[in-house]
Amino acid sequence: MDKTDQRPTWDEYFLMIAKLAATRSTCLAFPVGAVIVKNKQVVATGYNGSPSGSAHCTTQGFCYPGLDSCDASKTMPSRAVHAEANAIAQAAKHGISTDGGSIYVTLEPCISCLKLIISAGIREVFYETSFNVGDSILVRDSFIKERLIELKQIEVSKHTFNRSASFLLNCVSTKNPSISLEFKDV
Repeated sequence: MDKTDQRPTWDEYFLMIAKLAATRSTCLAFPVGAVIVKNKQVVATGYNGSPSGSAHCTTQGFCYPGLDSCDASKTMPSRAVHAEANAIAQAAKHGISTDGGSIYVTLEPCISCLKLIISAGIREVFYETSFNVGDSILVRDSFIKERLIELKQIEVSKHTFNRSASFLLNCVSTKNPSISLEFKDV
């Protein structure tokens, strides 16, 4: 394989950063990560979790007393601020415009986050896992039809995933003959 073919595509690269951001999630139900990008530059990241200053669900071991996870109740709202909202808030907090940007998320945005994304001037959403069902799909598709947003489901190739895993597991910034970045797809 040509060495240039080993590099992740831009979409894979930014989705992997979103996946890495998801590792910071403090949500017990769905760890989600988001990355806002403009001109191939990361301008903000976010992950889902309790609002700043509030107890983390992962720290206390539950979302609400008697409720192990927010998705275990049909009536209680999630305590988590969604990853997309946190990324947009981070950009705003630091005075960074998101207008004309793209967002990469590990989970397709809910309708509330999709409306926030549109209002923040972000026009492209790249996501890994589908989320919306039923009437939410109708609302999402109406935004697409109005050309307010473009959504595209993407995935990291097996080769890129395996190569990235090798980079994460091994020292890569030193010459070490015992570490090989050549590996086989599993």
